[in-house]
Amino acid sequence: MAMTTAYLDAIAGAGRTAITHIGLVNGSGVELTGGSYARKAITWTASSSGTIKPNADLVFDVPSGATVAGWRGYSALTSGTNYGGADLTSQSFSSAGTYTLLAASTAINHTAA
Repeated sequence: MAMTTAYLDAIAGAGRTAITHIGLVNGSGVELTGGSYARKAITWTASSSGTIKPNADLVFDVPSGATVAGWRGYSALTSGTNYGGADLTSQSFSSAGTYTLLAASTAINHTAA
């Protein structure tokens, strides 16, 4: 028997409180550092069939020489627990710039198996 939508929404709701910040990682999965880069505080949509998304796009300052290749959810602005995330289409920055993580295409899915 598959899990109910109510259960999936409850699990997703717990994720909404655990993941308070989003950070960017390079192709090796290492979080970016340097320049004005910092994790961004996140608020999530209400769960819909076990899926949560950011309430808004997140704009990150990216240091010169960095490559953005994924995002990760964290429990704090610095340190904290890395809960994982997803890969992104790799984008290299030869000079400092900004990267916008689009809310519409960023989600955490809790699905019935």
